[in-house]
Amino acid sequence: MEATQINMSQSPLVNEAIGAKVKKCKPRVMSKSGHSNVRIDKVDGIYLLYLQDLWTTVIDMKWRYKLTLFVATFVMTWFLFGVIYYAIAFIHGDLEEKKFSHKHVPCVMNVDSLTGAFLFSLESQTTIGYGFRVITEECPHAIFLLVAQLVITTLIEIFITGTFLAKIARPKKRAETIKFSHCAVITKHNGHLCLVIRVANMRKSLLIQCQLSGKLLQTYETKEGERILLNQATVKFHVDSSSESPFLILPLTFYHILDENSPLRDLTPQNLKEKDFELVVLLNATVESTSAVCQSRTSYVPEEIFWGYEFMPVISVSQNGKYVADFSQFEQIRSADCNLYSMDSEKQKLEEQYRKEDQRNRERRTMLFQQSNV
Repeated sequence: MEATQINMSQSPLVNEAIGAKVKKCKPRVMSKSGHSNVRIDKVDGIYLLYLQDLWTTVIDMKWRYKLTLFVATFVMTWFLFGVIYYAIAFIHGDLEEKKFSHKHVPCVMNVDSLTGAFLFSLESQTTIGYGFRVITEECPHAIFLLVAQLVITTLIEIFITGTFLAKIARPKKRAETIKFSHCAVITKHNGHLCLVIRVANMRKSLLIQCQLSGKLLQTYETKEGERILLNQATVKFHVDSSSESPFLILPLTFYHILDENSPLRDLTPQNLKEKDFELVVLLNATVESTSAVCQSRTSYVPEEIFWGYEFMPVISVSQNGKYVADFSQFEQIRSADCNLYSMDSEKQKLEEQYRKEDQRNRERRTMLFQQSNV
């Protein structure tokens, strides 16, 4: 396993508490738990849009609101149809004092108050059928109302029950059992300088067709002078096997090579903490037991990336011959040999000079473009 191939030097350990020093004031697009921090504001007719997609709206509700809607739906339908039954009884004269005469047949037997009508509506909709309150053949419109109530409320029950099942069966909770390392490190791997993160599946059930990718979000300025606040650049990750679908049965280490094609190619130990970017990492996988596709997300800011460190090994073999994943070491990193991370100073100076020259050319083009518009 690749975790056991890391050099076991005597460098000091760095606890996961280092990640707690991240600046709280810096805004993030994606939280560490994978929730979006983007607020949608000033959208005309947004509530109408939510009602047009009522299924997704109800599924996305929090459980407390969903349970409130569930209870309110039943109580309101019981009461609404109870009021209509009460109105029918009132119009038919079933509420008069002489309603028990042998010549008068009420629309609904033993419904002489609003409470009785409510109870008849409840018993009919839930098919309890105590036998005390029954509808008669005297009022066809009451019979039609009973049929309409059963059809309408059955459709409502199907919708509410379906949303409950869909919300429970969502792979969202399964994605929460995928663990990302709190921090990322930059280290040498197979002769290449790499950005390294660690991912683990916390359940015994397998995830198949795993695909891990990254998006680098940072401010970008085009040649025309347009400033893009959150430009997205693709960051490719791979494992040692170079497999497109890694076997995530044990904690895996993913690598992104910092070469000339990497959007992070200009990172140095000196400017890393001064950079302003966010690396969003996404893991897409299929749950073996349900065949549902789940996605787990996290993000890293420069304060959570450590140059010249490496992850501690977590995989070992027990005395009885079983592989053991020790998650007490999952978040721990340690310093690596500093000589491995010293970059060629002449190359670094040339790259810095090229970046400054390119920046000056951009500013010059921007000024010329603005003058031409004037």
